[in-house]
Amino acid sequence: MTQLLVIKSSVTGAASVTNGLIDRMVDRLRHDVPGLVVTSRDLDASPVPHLSSATLGGIGRGEMGEGSAPTRLLSDTMIAELQAADMLVIGAPMYNFGIPSTLKSWFDHVLRAGVTFQYGADGPKGLVRQKPVIVVEARGGLYSEGPASVMDAQEPHLRGMLGFMGLADVEFVRVERLAFGPDVAGPAIEAAARRLAAIGLTPALAA
Repeated sequence: MTQLLVIKSSVTGAASVTNGLIDRMVDRLRHDVPGLVVTSRDLDASPVPHLSSATLGGIGRGEMGEGSAPTRLLSDTMIAELQAADMLVIGAPMYNFGIPSTLKSWFDHVLRAGVTFQYGADGPKGLVRQKPVIVVEARGGLYSEGPASVMDAQEPHLRGMLGFMGLADVEFVRVERLAFGPDVAGPAIEAAARRLAAIGLTPALAA
């Protein structure tokens, strides 16, 4: 059984560029990979609670406080989904130069000391089972190069958090300049769709 984990974080629903590209990719994989099991979390439709004094006890390593059991259960469930997946696909639109707060909350729940990473004599070590990760990014402007690249707090943040858990095989598929009008946005979306199609089956999914 081959398992794909999909994490969506756009707040624009049916109009979302990242959601639309991911849906096209998943449809293709369902056709190409017999028996593919897809676990999908839409963080806009079903938000993960943000980090707070009420949720911290369920995520940390210490003794759980009163009312933290639901948070621990949710964290355990999402970590199990991540560990079981043979491939991870994340939809990450850029909001105010960074990632959506709901996506950060997902990371807050799966980044757990002693579970998805640990510290040793040589520093931190990721504990998540290796798998390919595809991140679909949507941006209104051009941030991958040029003067605005210094404002990109999205891709380095994602690469760092994934790598901290041991996930180093990450492919970023960017859709940029979406705010430049349909003549620019349309071709950019289709170029990203072609790139996603060209990625093809990874050994993990083709097995």
